[in-house]
Amino acid sequence: MGLLANTALVHYAGWIGTPEIIIIVVIILLLFGGKKIPELMRGIGKGVKEFKDGIGEENDNKKPEDNNYNQKEK
Repeated sequence: MGLLANTALVHYAGWIGTPEIIIIVVIILLLFGGKKIPELMRGIGKGVKEFKDGIGEENDNKKPEDNNYNQKEK
């Protein structure tokens, strides 16, 4: 059964190609229109930037004592 599951994943990984991407783009254009898409992409870009900044702040807020504690355990 493990072999069948592995081959199924390989076949599933290649399901999206150029024709499918073109169809998706056309559907998005029909739903949102040409003028709304740059605004949507700008919003997504800002969201990704804020997410990355938030992750960076989380790493900056770690206390140095935490790192020393984890090293002493090893």
